[in-house]
Amino acid sequence: MGATPTAERLSLLTGLLILMLATIPRYVAGGNDNRLTLIVMALAVVAVVALMHWRMLEKSERERLPQLFKRLLLSLAAGMALMGIWHALFTAWISWQLLIAHGATLGLLLHALWLWWRPVDERH
Repeated sequence: MGATPTAERLSLLTGLLILMLATIPRYVAGGNDNRLTLIVMALAVVAVVALMHWRMLEKSERERLPQLFKRLLLSLAAGMALMGIWHALFTAWISWQLLIAHGATLGLLLHALWLWWRPVDERH
């Protein structure tokens, strides 16, 4: 409990929001109304948590957010590219909805790993 909010956590929450948004077309196209309802409810909860987290950030942490968001976008783009290559080489054609859901998932994982493996001198 009582952990200090960090910019890294907020960037991961933002990535999770993007991932949840990326799965919505998949559920709409598949007619999965129950899953769509659940993902929209979870999206609202995570958005509220992210907003509360942002409000609790100190000024120094907020100043680090633009760099972390650039890393997140780069990770998401890399995830999309890698998933596109993977599906082009090893699977039959899949829908664009599935491709963006898988790409966003891989991108968020890459972003989390990038945050975890950064050099010690970049940490506080």
